[in-house]
Amino acid sequence: MASGGRALIVIDYTYDFVAPDGKLTCGAPGQAIGPYIARQIEDFAATGDLVVFAVDVHDEGDWYHPESRLFPPHNLRGTAGRALYGAVGAAYDRLAADGLPANVRWMDKTRYSAFAGTVLEMDLRARGIEELHLVGVCTDICVLHTAIDAYNRGFRVVLHEKGVASFSPEGHAFALQHVRQVLGADVK
Repeated sequence: MASGGRALIVIDYTYDFVAPDGKLTCGAPGQAIGPYIARQIEDFAATGDLVVFAVDVHDEGDWYHPESRLFPPHNLRGTAGRALYGAVGAAYDRLAADGLPANVRWMDKTRYSAFAGTVLEMDLRARGIEELHLVGVCTDICVLHTAIDAYNRGFRVVLHEKGVASFSPEGHAFALQHVRQVLGADVK
């Protein structure tokens, strides 16, 4: 396996999680990080590094999914709530204008972690990627669970503090501390 590759994982930066009227929005903190994430997307894509859009998806009426007892319906398949939001959506649209480049992926996920029930790890290993840069929402839910799974799988984790947000300031602070102190990740 080649060594040293890196990837940017853009987690759940959708209308439902970020827009003022999103179904489970983190509001202004989430909106504020959009331009930073868009710059990271463009920088990673331009250097040929892998960019993965890991996007939450749910089906209406799926009462068996554990989140259905915890949160209102959100990111429902086929709805505008799943669209990438603001500057991040615009960055994706620019990259996809002539079809997605080989180093850019859209990946549906149905759990908090981008690794749970997906082919993410296989794709990263096949490309020799060892370092994951995480951005998106919510810091203390999907970003944190993805960071923990990445750590448990032996990836080096870099969490971009300017590129993550949550609807819970306390949860956001906890997640940053946990990633830094318990996972030994770089928080930049």
